[in-house]
Amino acid sequence: MNRILNILSQALEAVIALKLRSFFCTFSIAIGISAVTIIVATTEGAYKKAFDLVEVFGPDAVLIVSGSEESRAIARREKTLTLADADAIRNSFGTAYLVVPMSSVHDVNVSYKGNRYSAPVVGTTNDYSVSWTWPVVEGSDFTEEDLKRAANVALIGNETMHELFGDENPVGKFIQVRTIPVQVVGVLQERGASMGGGNLDNRIVMPITTVMKKLQNESKYIAVMRVRFEDIENLDFHREELREFLRMRHGIPEGELDDFQIFASKDIIKFLVALTGSLIVFVGIVGIISLIVAGFVLANLFHLSVSERTAEIGIRRSVGAKKRDILHQFLAEAILLTTAGGVLGFLFGYGGAKLLQKLADFPIHFSWKAFMIGLLLSWIIGILFGLQPASRAANLKPIEAIRG
Repeated sequence: MNRILNILSQALEAVIALKLRSFFCTFSIAIGISAVTIIVATTEGAYKKAFDLVEVFGPDAVLIVSGSEESRAIARREKTLTLADADAIRNSFGTAYLVVPMSSVHDVNVSYKGNRYSAPVVGTTNDYSVSWTWPVVEGSDFTEEDLKRAANVALIGNETMHELFGDENPVGKFIQVRTIPVQVVGVLQERGASMGGGNLDNRIVMPITTVMKKLQNESKYIAVMRVRFEDIENLDFHREELREFLRMRHGIPEGELDDFQIFASKDIIKFLVALTGSLIVFVGIVGIISLIVAGFVLANLFHLSVSERTAEIGIRRSVGAKKRDILHQFLAEAILLTTAGGVLGFLFGYGGAKLLQKLADFPIHFSWKAFMIGLLLSWIIGILFGLQPASRAANLKPIEAIRG
């Protein structure tokens, strides 16, 4: 035990004494470890965000969107879903406990007592908040009766409330939506950013009959439908059933592409994995290259250190130090330096990941896993690249070392 403590003590003294070597070794390791830390934090963040979004989206839900993928690629948004489609699905699928049609109008000017704001208006049914598990925290939801008579009522998001009303209670007050006076009946719970990074709390939710008739001049077509099923285990089967059902209703011949798209919670995970994949590959390559470069820097500096310390090694060998003592001391120096580099790299990575999260809105999640992976990699680099110069130092013959 005393021998081990003695080796560690001498290794620490050497690390402190050889400041320039220690600085370059530590810093080079830190650069590589910081990249690895960002990779781990980003990967974990992506999956945590994916499962959080699956909870919000609903593992029992699908979203049916008007228009084919091809039409969206050329910026031509076709409206192909109808209110009649929603009714047909509601009547034909016994396990579909919620079928909620939606239509939206973007960048609508709204105002209240001189306060002006631009917000998206979503037209939907009175099941909207239930279908998205999005509670009304002030006031109440609009009703089936509001839907039937195309009432001028609305739920508003948390940000819309603050922009228009400040600290004033909005429930019961009238806002101007374009030229239409609309009564605020409730406020939705604050939710934050959407899957694509957009703001969810700036919206105004109104009866779909009101939006179609008074804002869109539309009587038939809708943009989106949200369907939730009781039997989650059969969701993939229901998704395919919905596809075939809508193809038949829309009269799409066999071999032709769908004129709609159906998304489920699995697609959210695929989206976020693809979103972070390119970043992970890029940072991963940089991290691996940085660690290899750091390893070579460490090996070269240790070879130089061996050359400069031959007399010291020779004296220690001549007074009884064994080969393994010299080997262990140099490896201990390498591990001390790479441990310091690993800790510093984790701190660099933490700062870099937080900056990336702020600038690019990437999902980041730190855990002990990121720190332990970085520390383990730093030790592996220390042992792999420190072993050869440590062996060289251990194999020096005492007499020749002293003469050198």
